[in-house]
Amino acid sequence: MNRVDELIAALKKTEEEKNKNTVLWVLAILGAVAAVAGIAYAVYRFMTPDYLEDFEEDFDEDFDDYFEDEE
Repeated sequence: MNRVDELIAALKKTEEEKNKNTVLWVLAILGAVAAVAGIAYAVYRFMTPDYLEDFEEDFDEDFDDYFEDEE
């Protein structure tokens, strides 16, 4: 009877290890997806031009020209 108990305990232990291993894989995959998304967002922010900066420069030039015309 003692031998049967040992086998049952060993089977339960392997089942628990499989569950832990599955959780570890799921977390690793989620982490990898999050890392790729973060890198893609950083590249996007770095590569897109800043249109507001161009608008402000044009506005300043137009504003200066307006006052120069009045003189």
